[in-house]
Amino acid sequence: MSTAKRRGPVMVEALVLIPAVLGTICFFIRGPGIKRGLLVFGAGLHFLLVVSVWATGNYNVPAGSWVGLDALGTFFLGITSLIFFITSLYAAGYLSREAKGMRKDFTEGGLFKNTPEQVFVGCYLLFLAAMTLVTVSQHMGLLWVAVEATTLASAPLIAFHRHHRALEAMWKYLIICSVGIALALLGTLSLGAATGHLGEGAAPLLLASLLENAKSLDPTWVKLSFVLLLVGYGTKMGLAPFHTWLPDAHSEGPSAVSALLSGALLNVAFLGILRAYQTLDAAGLAVFGGKLLIAFGLISMAFAAAFIVRQNNFKRMLAYSSIEHMGIMAIGVGIGSAGIFGAGVHAINHSLIKAMLFLTAGNIMAHYKTTNAKGVQGAIQVLPVSGVLWLVGFFAITGVPPFGLFVSEFTILKATLDGGHSWVAITYLFLLVVIFIAMAGTFFSMAQGPYETKPGLAPASNPGEPVSSTLSPILLAVGTLIMGLSIPSFVKDILDLFAKTLGGGL
Repeated sequence: MSTAKRRGPVMVEALVLIPAVLGTICFFIRGPGIKRGLLVFGAGLHFLLVVSVWATGNYNVPAGSWVGLDALGTFFLGITSLIFFITSLYAAGYLSREAKGMRKDFTEGGLFKNTPEQVFVGCYLLFLAAMTLVTVSQHMGLLWVAVEATTLASAPLIAFHRHHRALEAMWKYLIICSVGIALALLGTLSLGAATGHLGEGAAPLLLASLLENAKSLDPTWVKLSFVLLLVGYGTKMGLAPFHTWLPDAHSEGPSAVSALLSGALLNVAFLGILRAYQTLDAAGLAVFGGKLLIAFGLISMAFAAAFIVRQNNFKRMLAYSSIEHMGIMAIGVGIGSAGIFGAGVHAINHSLIKAMLFLTAGNIMAHYKTTNAKGVQGAIQVLPVSGVLWLVGFFAITGVPPFGLFVSEFTILKATLDGGHSWVAITYLFLLVVIFIAMAGTFFSMAQGPYETKPGLAPASNPGEPVSSTLSPILLAVGTLIMGLSIPSFVKDILDLFAKTLGGGL
């Protein structure tokens, strides 16, 4: 028994320390091949450890521990690790192709004089470590620290190319998310105030203690805490109207980074909100939280629809699509019951599809040298693999069967109708249709039509698409197709636990 108890924390510590140590080492290594090898090795080893956790199905957190893997944390950890591993394969090839155009020094006069690739690989792995810490945190204070660490680790990734727009996007990301994290800190302190009268026996801000004593918490402080945490972590999650950093950061960063921000970071920010919702639900105040989640979810979908309709930058369009899907997940949890299960399915599929789309967008951008959709035509002709993936991604991200998002969006719609929220269902469907029509025009015009070069220029030679740029998006596309045809049993098991943890389920 004691041996089993020791293994849990050791596994958790390894999940955080392996990418953190490897990332730190990368700042001192000059050889590009070694850095790229460490990148793939670290992400791959992390994923194998997570798979072993899923295989055992043992999600018990040791009593009094600040870190541990419960069902909710393991669910998001699995998505995060998978996206990181697959995108690391793409990133290694991307760094190899970009190496010739990199600047000699990333920081002039700095302590280490690191090259851009050193900073990229180091921060990439530290980003994985920080996000892992979010998922294993069982203390609301530690969770807050971990979410802030994700901001610091990912900011240099956004500014990788050192272009003025990338630097502006990085600073916008830092400033806006810092405001959000400050509000989340107030929410965390408010939650601590709600536990003030419990006595010395209670462990303040420890999740297990909060859930055990939820009925004894001061409801006013609990509600205030949830509002502040929803706004604070909602800023990082990209919920409107706190989303303003997201389109710039997602569109200006390298495509592998955009895939991580959308496919992984937004999910762990959502986890911060769900931790607060757990306490709210245990205190019998789930209806209060549900209404707020539904409201912000619909607002996010409406903002996304408004900006997607006339959006010419296809990477920004994908960013606004992420805002839409974060709204859908918030609605699912807010509705409760089967809607929570649907939100879990949606989180998996959105991460797979959006990561695939951002990686594919990177391939298109690399060839056409633009992110303006009007400057891209005939992608299927000149980039047959990426062109087909671009259309597949469109059908998948808009919830067309047989892809996984159809399952989740239909499940949430049914839960909305079953719960008697007719006006929510009507608004939800209307916004989905608007976004589908708006995105269809852009995606089809880019994929189809004659391939034309700029006046006076000879047609560009097409040496073919390297495997390193197409393997990752293909794997992600296959994943969401499998999720749409039949959810694997081991995934369904963790989805059931995810839903039950939040008071829902099929």
